Amino acid sequence: MKASYGDFHWSSPKGHVDPGEDDFTTALRETKEEAGYDESDLKIYRDTPLTLNYNVKGKPKVVIYWLAELRDPNKAAILSEEHTELKWLAKEAAKECVGFKDNQVMIDKFHEMILEMDKKSPCPCP
Repeated sequence: MKASYGDFHWSSPKGHVDPGEDDFTTALRETKEEAGYDESDLKIYRDTPLTLNYNVKGKPKVVIYWLAELRDPNKAAILSEEHTELKWLAKEAAKECVGFKDNQVMIDKFHEMILEMDKKSPCPCP
């Protein structure tokens, strides 16, 4: 998603943990708020979190992402005011779009996880 502020960067939904929330609850809330998708719209791989650590304006930031699949790929996003655009991209195009090295590494790691899952349960194609 493309941010509507600052350097108009591209990233997945993320945000601050509210009081009483754990990281996973925050991820669900932020995804709903920023993209309009709730937990029932997603197949979430809860055992596959990846943590990114980086600095924003000199302050450390920690963001935890979970691999997820949109159950209905035709379901349109409902973007918050924080974003102006959403794109679904192939791996290399997504890496180019996000630009940040840590996000690119995350995309590669999630892609490796998808390939491993595909090996374990191959497509029941005719």
